[in-house]
Amino acid sequence: MLSGGCLVSKPRNKDSMSNIMTVALSVCFVCSVMVASAAVFLKPQRMANKNLDRVSNILMAAGLRNIGSEEIMAEFKKFEVRLVDLEEDRFLSSLEISDLGIDLQTYDQRRASRDPEFSRQLLDEEDIASITRRARYSIVYMQRDEGAITKIILPIHGYGLWSTLYGFISLSGDMNTVSGITFYEHGETAGLGGEVDNMTWKASWNDKQIYDGQSVALRVVKGKALENSPSFKYEIDGLSGATLTSRGVENLIAFWLGEDGFGPLLKTLGS
Repeated sequence: MLSGGCLVSKPRNKDSMSNIMTVALSVCFVCSVMVASAAVFLKPQRMANKNLDRVSNILMAAGLRNIGSEEIMAEFKKFEVRLVDLEEDRFLSSLEISDLGIDLQTYDQRRASRDPEFSRQLLDEEDIASITRRARYSIVYMQRDEGAITKIILPIHGYGLWSTLYGFISLSGDMNTVSGITFYEHGETAGLGGEVDNMTWKASWNDKQIYDGQSVALRVVKGKALENSPSFKYEIDGLSGATLTSRGVENLIAFWLGEDGFGPLLKTLGS
């Protein structure tokens, strides 16, 4: 534009589409860098919290509750951590674990169950817990007294009504008597299947028996378990209004303590 014989430039439009896009992309870039940095910075804390939650649930299954975070790790150190080969029904040695490239501190059984190298597809007739695949190796936790196993805590999981329930079950040294159970992750309906979290219901598992002879006899019955029933020691009260969740819990116990789970190992340890 000419003004008084001089060339005058046209003011730049700060609201142009190119300016708006430049600002928007700059903001997105800065935000993405901040989010990524925060994720990296917080990852160790998230992993520590996840490990603390896992250990807390192991201790709850073992009957230890209402203890502080510092005490949790101190108590956990009293447990012996072993890796079980569920195909050969035995504990693996440290050398065998090393040869497999497994770190007991970071081993993720859930992830391993999705890896064909470390798991196998279950046959329909085997998959009573509806888990599709089972990891070959599983970590278990034990307490000993003068060499004898007094308690063993086993990881368990299986499908309920809406979700897969993940938990731990604890057995006494006879490898048959329940000494605790807990579920730390599930998506069952609050007030119905979600009552697997109910402390009273979980306490009702204590002193129940798993095996009647060679097979898993423990059942989650419909309604209340009757104390005068000859099978009372094998029966758990059903969850009110949650028949399918109750059945799922029964099935996952039958699987993990049965022939395709820890059953053969427990029979060896208990003999």
